[in-house]
Amino acid sequence: MTGMTRPPRAPRFTAWTTRLWLRGGVAVSLVVLAVLGVTGAWVLGRTASISDELVDVRSPALSTAFRLESALLNQETGIRGYGLTGTPEFLEPYQRGLTDENTYTTQLARLLRGDSRALGDLRTVQEALSTWQERIARPVAASPPGAPSPLATERAAEAKAAFDALRQAMSDQQERLRAERAGTRADLAATMRLRNWVFAAIAVVIALLAGLVFEGLRRGITGPLEQLGADARTVAGGDFDHPISSAGPADLRRLSGEIDFMRRRLVRELAFSEEARRQLDAQTADLQRSNAELEQFAYVASHDLQEPLRKVSSFTQLLQRRYGGQLDAKADQYIGIAVDGANRMQTLINDLLDFSRVGRVHHAPEKVDLDDVMERTLSVLSVGIEEAGASITHDPLPALVADPTQMGMLWQNLIGNAVKFRRPDLAPEIRVGAAREGDLWRFTVTDNGIGIAPEYADKVFVIFQRLHTKDVYPGSGIGLAMCKKIVEFHGGEIAVDPEYRDGTRISFTLAAEPPPALSPSTIAEASRATAEPAP
Repeated sequence: MTGMTRPPRAPRFTAWTTRLWLRGGVAVSLVVLAVLGVTGAWVLGRTASISDELVDVRSPALSTAFRLESALLNQETGIRGYGLTGTPEFLEPYQRGLTDENTYTTQLARLLRGDSRALGDLRTVQEALSTWQERIARPVAASPPGAPSPLATERAAEAKAAFDALRQAMSDQQERLRAERAGTRADLAATMRLRNWVFAAIAVVIALLAGLVFEGLRRGITGPLEQLGADARTVAGGDFDHPISSAGPADLRRLSGEIDFMRRRLVRELAFSEEARRQLDAQTADLQRSNAELEQFAYVASHDLQEPLRKVSSFTQLLQRRYGGQLDAKADQYIGIAVDGANRMQTLINDLLDFSRVGRVHHAPEKVDLDDVMERTLSVLSVGIEEAGASITHDPLPALVADPTQMGMLWQNLIGNAVKFRRPDLAPEIRVGAAREGDLWRFTVTDNGIGIAPEYADKVFVIFQRLHTKDVYPGSGIGLAMCKKIVEFHGGEIAVDPEYRDGTRISFTLAAEPPPALSPSTIAEASRATAEPAP
């Protein structure tokens, strides 16, 4: 089809990933090293072979040829002396020479095995020796002793010519062996020079290969990674508009592109977050202003509410004292209900103020000895404890950095509840335990009272949530909610132990050091969560 063009193709190697580059580099390196190893092994094997031939064949063959010549000379000397004198002692060198001749010819044949030219020289020597021995040596040695051998005189010229031919054969043999040994030495020297050059080349190639590998790693991997790290540090330093450069293998370029995409998205998210932060700051300022107004309103409202309540309570009490017994029973009942309602309303307002002050209006944290706080709490509750006949024991309590006022409120509510919610037929027994758990202290307040059913274990910590009517157990329903708020403000948790069935066991933790200050919004959120009624 005409009018259509193919999209440009990227260069072949630019699509390679780091793994492909590493595999290719390793494969090439292994091939080069294998070739160098085979070459080095061949040179070493060649050097060892030539050296073995020189040491085990050429040099021993030449020295054996010299020994063979010496043995033949001993034979000639002995035969010549015996032929001229007939003395038997001259046959001893001849016999010894025969023995040595057999030994040395055997050695030469074994050393020269496979060398046809050298074996031919040995056969020539043996043929010349055989001619001399048949014509001269054996006949003369067979002559009777005691007188010169006539055969030696008759064949003197023939003996000299035959032994000269033998000498010439041995000289040719030795000359050829000497030349072959010299050639082998020359081959060994040349091979050793080649070996040195080969190993020098191997060292150079390995050095070049190592340099190429390191340079390839630097340019293809470490360099792009360092550049990527530098760009990332620049962006992390606050320059979010700094682009992430792309270099190196395909996967590193993809990684750089993805990081740059993430940078651009972070820039967009940062712009959005900055706008949201400005809106949140404005809302926070409005919320803080509203909270301040609400706190002022609550303070004023609580005091304004208490003033008419005090008047209602005072005048109803006056009515009760002045006209008590003068009116009918219904009037006395109504007056009593009004007095009780006004008093409970005052108590409820005071409890609500105390609850709202937890985490908001408090003293600066200081070192608090909980043993002293416990003693003060028992002193404050002494009347109720004596009336109930309660027995209270506690472990040695630690000293913590906390708000002393809130610690007093915490222990008063917990000990007061344990005394209040007792069984009618059983004197209260209350045990306070303390144990260290890492950075926290765990406290338990255990009593033998009426207990809390497991399904109400969370409900009791919600404000205004009561399990009994006020006629059975008086109170506003704020005590445990205030305990929960105090404990969480000091970095701990509080809960009812569901495993304990012989009464109630409240378990809570407190940090040895105060937690970081909470923001007003966090405190408000925690307060709302605490105030939500249980389902």
